[in-house]
Amino acid sequence: MSEDARPGPAPETSPGVPGLRRVIGFWGGTALIIGLVIGSGIFRKPYTLAKDLHDPLVILGLWGGFGVISLFGALALAELSSMLPRTGGPYVYLRAAYGDSSAFVFGWLYLLVTSPAGIGALATFFAELLLGVFDVNLRTVPPWAIPVIGSATIAVLTVVNLLGARLGTAVMSLFTVLKVGALVLLIGASFLFSTGSFGHLADRAGATVTFATLGAGAASVIWAYDGWMTVSMVAGEVVAAEKLMKRIIVVGILAIVVLYLAANVGYFYVIPVDAMAKEENGVPQRIMGDLLGRNGAVLIGAGIMCSVFGALNGNLLAKPRVSYALAQDGLTFGFLGRAHPRWATPYAAILIQGAVSILLVALLRDFDKLTTYFVVVEWFALLFTVGAVFVLRRKMPDAPRPFRTPGYPWIPLLFIAGASLGLFAIVWGEVSRASYSPLWGLLIAVAGFPVYWVWRRLSPPSRNSC
Repeated sequence: MSEDARPGPAPETSPGVPGLRRVIGFWGGTALIIGLVIGSGIFRKPYTLAKDLHDPLVILGLWGGFGVISLFGALALAELSSMLPRTGGPYVYLRAAYGDSSAFVFGWLYLLVTSPAGIGALATFFAELLLGVFDVNLRTVPPWAIPVIGSATIAVLTVVNLLGARLGTAVMSLFTVLKVGALVLLIGASFLFSTGSFGHLADRAGATVTFATLGAGAASVIWAYDGWMTVSMVAGEVVAAEKLMKRIIVVGILAIVVLYLAANVGYFYVIPVDAMAKEENGVPQRIMGDLLGRNGAVLIGAGIMCSVFGALNGNLLAKPRVSYALAQDGLTFGFLGRAHPRWATPYAAILIQGAVSILLVALLRDFDKLTTYFVVVEWFALLFTVGAVFVLRRKMPDAPRPFRTPGYPWIPLLFIAGASLGLFAIVWGEVSRASYSPLWGLLIAVAGFPVYWVWRRLSPPSRNSC
């Protein structure tokens, strides 16, 4: 919740990025992390998981397992964010632990790979939902329809976030309330108004659990949980961040895990997994349609659209700050650190991110391909981010740490082990199906190092070198 309405001294200025102020309190930060994480995954991926795995208990195990892994990673991130409470999040920790080249490559990834892929996936799903509201069969639409609608949505929200952070933040707050309301409504309706059965949880007929299908399932669940590290990017704008960031991250992740597990149990309670695997137009829409008729399906479809639209806006709002912060520190091309003279927004980073997102929507088109492309590279970077806990314990042993990762070193080690296994399964599964999109993403990541080498030789030394 914003603190600037209260009497008293002006909010503390955020170090590292000029002009930003600490105005985000506990509730505002918690709403931000929930709003960024809950987007499309919990609504769209149940169909994909049922189709790929056909085993309710394995699917619930993936949701619970990666929820625990995410919590372990978040606990490590809480130590880093309370130790280095600056805008930029993982970029700050990677730079402190590994140096300027790693910080540059992280910004490179965010600008050209992870952010555009995530935004493209959300925009693609938004287009599917919009067509579904008008009762359009997705199998009969022209192949260009979804990319065009998705690209137009990205273009509109790019303009919204060019016009000022206040407008973007207002949109984010509104749609966070709507998305949580839609999920709670769906959970409540599943248990209170249906004649379902918990016996559906034991239905394993046609189960196809292999290492490859587990990889596909892991990609779906990781996509749904992704976003918890994004809140650390605005740590420089959180009041008393060294105290509040750990509470914001831990409470936010726990709330998300509870909502996700409750929603999935509700899905299986209402309809069996074999029926779920046929619901291309959406499991939630099927549930609400069965309970309340056509109006129920339209209602939940509109709620999911709000969820996806809010997450899409949040990504376009928050993630260009990484490139902007790098440029302000002299660690990337200077034009990315320019703010618009009238709207005070990082317009170059926003425009490039929007343009690459539209390009990916046109090239990949498929929602699941976009999310797999995204999660492999994003979580690969997360492995190094959580690993920074070990590096900085040795490199900066005397630095103040208001929060220390409980169970150190096992908690961060378990995150690294679990996430590595999940990523290996995803890549193996994709390659076994002759899909190489995750490898292309990793190749672009590696290409960031020679680009950094060239850039350093053409640019003056960093203003704020570690």
